[in-house]
Amino acid sequence: MTPKKILVTGANGQLGKEFRAIVERYPHYKFLFAGHADLAIEDANAIEAYFNAQLPSICINCAAYTAVDKAEMEKEQAIKTNAEAVGLLASACNKSKAQFIHISTDYVFDGNSSTPYIEEDKTDPVNHYGLSKLKGEHLAIQKNADAIIIRTSWVYSEYGNNFVKTMMRLMKDRDSINVVNDQVGSPTYAADLAEAIMKIIQITTESEKAPSGVYHYSNEGSISWYEFAVAIKEWTGSNCKVNPIPSSQYPTPARRPHYSLLNKSKIKSTYGLNIPHWRESLVRCLKRIQSAPNL
Repeated sequence: MTPKKILVTGANGQLGKEFRAIVERYPHYKFLFAGHADLAIEDANAIEAYFNAQLPSICINCAAYTAVDKAEMEKEQAIKTNAEAVGLLASACNKSKAQFIHISTDYVFDGNSSTPYIEEDKTDPVNHYGLSKLKGEHLAIQKNADAIIIRTSWVYSEYGNNFVKTMMRLMKDRDSINVVNDQVGSPTYAADLAEAIMKIIQITTESEKAPSGVYHYSNEGSISWYEFAVAIKEWTGSNCKVNPIPSSQYPTPARRPHYSLLNKSKIKSTYGLNIPHWRESLVRCLKRIQSAPNL
């Protein structure tokens, strides 16, 4: 039997690299990894040519414009990558009968809730990055009714640049750092998200009709960025002092939602996922970083 082909766009990002790391555990699939040099996802003709040549059965869109503050200045580019390109990929999957899985964000919400957001809650992004991602969700569903959209939050891994690696670097270089303590959510270890997506693919491959729609995924637990930084400090044994500050003392070009905790009940019940607690996942990631510091 010919193995199903899984196209992973944004292959050089954090999540894309986590998929590269687990390829050997899924020998019954053939993975196609595409960075922007391999596939310009903003180009409909390039997508059509790629799909015709490679014939993927599944497309996981990990590609995104993720520079939240920069997006306030580079609005057109954010929309092109996070919205228009999503529509093109969704359309190509619809045409070729390939399954489309798209990664979105907690930043589609305004952060004014006091209880974890469910998928049906009103969206109202407070920055352009969130707006561009929300438009991407709309286009994905508009162009492909069978699309699966996974909103996630505070993604980190041993790869690339992220909060965990930044904190580790700053804690080595400085005696003290300030971290905001009034933004609450839950981190997502990209390795956990990659495994969750593979379980979803296996389940949907075996069923005649995949449960499409919007789902929420992050690690279990609720913390602030400050508490996340303190946990990193404790596990690494750093002597750096971590000071809690309000967001008002750390102004950024883009506003951030103060509360973006995601309710994961839907994805857990639909796909039978067991989601690790953020602390357990953080320790696994920190161990990997320390064993391979050049990642």
